[in-house]
Amino acid sequence: MTDRELRGALVGCGYFARFHLDAWSRVDGARIVAVVDPDPARATAFAGPARPAVPDLDRLFDRFEVDFIDLVTPPQTHHRLTLAAAERGTHVICQKPLAPTLAEAEALVDAVEGTGVRFMVHENFRWQPWYRTIRELLDDGVVGRPFHAGFEFRTGDGWTPDAYLARQPYFRDYPRLLFHETGVHFIDTFRYLFGDVASVWCRTWRCNPAIAGEDAGVATLTFAGGAAATFDGSRYHESDAADPRHTFGTLRLDTEGGTVRLLADGTVTWTPLGGAVETVAVNRPGIGFAGDCVRAIQQHFVDSVGDGTPFESEGRDYLRTLAAVEACYRSAEIEEVVRPDTDLP
Repeated sequence: MTDRELRGALVGCGYFARFHLDAWSRVDGARIVAVVDPDPARATAFAGPARPAVPDLDRLFDRFEVDFIDLVTPPQTHHRLTLAAAERGTHVICQKPLAPTLAEAEALVDAVEGTGVRFMVHENFRWQPWYRTIRELLDDGVVGRPFHAGFEFRTGDGWTPDAYLARQPYFRDYPRLLFHETGVHFIDTFRYLFGDVASVWCRTWRCNPAIAGEDAGVATLTFAGGAAATFDGSRYHESDAADPRHTFGTLRLDTEGGTVRLLADGTVTWTPLGGAVETVAVNRPGIGFAGDCVRAIQQHFVDSVGDGTPFESEGRDYLRTLAAVEACYRSAEIEEVVRPDTDLP
């Protein structure tokens, strides 16, 4: 925890920024003192009466002293805005996708390192409470060594001709969609649970002809520790869950001692071999986004800035997640297994 309250600015007032602003209102040790967006009407409406709105970082820094910016803007803006903040000695928490390409993400991380500011990627899925519970089971040795995890992801928001227009219209133009924008969350979560990715096999499909990128795919990843995980994802096909966007799917994890399951409502169960199903945790906070993971990661950012401990999603480490995503696309292209550490250009 910090000794004093951190002052921050929310940069970008698009669809997902509302989850950030809500979460900041419940984070201890920090508050948002201004919002930034080039559209004056949108910025003013988003900021509300409680805080001022400004159109750009220059005017933000001229008018306010801030300790950090929370960057919720399109990926092609991240390099410029991050360096502008770093020049002022301002810490940055930056939404994903980190950059349009892996090479641009590497350039961003290279540029910000050595500036003295703290830089964290806002990779929030690993902060969903069900994954923290599963990690505790693995760390405590309760379930034994993990063998294989399978996650089935379905949102059903991408099958109509006007797909994504109402909420995130830029999805339609992404040349890479499913793994670049969404699958990255699960690859990062698999890394959180099982360690670094050793190899990737992947296939992708574009089901909706109205969009530019792929909206369905399957990837199987192996990990240095011996485990494997499969992401079976589609934004095109529908889920039968009451709330598909709570957990975004279901997980089965087989271990040497039995099976861990994540259900669509956030419940985590454990079934020991030869035994009955046991409920480990029921995760339905009823507030925030997807288990209130946005608040959890933002609290982690504030606490780590305060005590100087590393972020879980340091920029340099996060490049390993992005390399695994790049390996998915490379594998789909050449129809072969790809090893991120040795097989990427």
